[in-house]
Amino acid sequence: MKTLQLFLVLVVLSLSSCSSVQVNADYDKKANFESYKTYAYSKNAIDKVEISDLDKKRILRSIDEALVTKGFTKSETPDLLISIFTKETERIDIYNNNGFGWGWNPWWGMGMSYTNVSRTPEGTLFIDLIDAKTKELVWQGEGNGYLTKDTEKKDFRIKEFVDKILAQYPPKMK
Repeated sequence: MKTLQLFLVLVVLSLSSCSSVQVNADYDKKANFESYKTYAYSKNAIDKVEISDLDKKRILRSIDEALVTKGFTKSETPDLLISIFTKETERIDIYNNNGFGWGWNPWWGMGMSYTNVSRTPEGTLFIDLIDAKTKELVWQGEGNGYLTKDTEKKDFRIKEFVDKILAQYPPKMK
């Protein structure tokens, strides 16, 4: 029984750590999204993002790839300026098991209990699209999910964040 309970806790932990990126987007309903064809990055905004330069490069590279597939081109005189912002938090999950089972104690399984603590870094990436002429925010996408410190997996994870966020662009006008 104890083995089954431990197995279930491990399954729940592994499923929660593999959770997908949750996305949301908001936009200016008066913006003409069909008129936007070119983009550039807002250097001042990108420089202020408090993450490693390597992760910035990963994010910007992923944005470039996603926008090219949508028909955008980089330009010195862009229609859109792109800004990013990131936040990191730590998700702490505590699992208590106060069950009965076989164990090595004087009561032979009475009051077997253990606590498992799981710490998972989570991050939020915001991608802002700003009208270059008016300097007004016209679209904002947000993605939230777990982060990895494994450099082999970072490229994939960051690309997943960016692709899922930019899948919301352009907005479906009603």
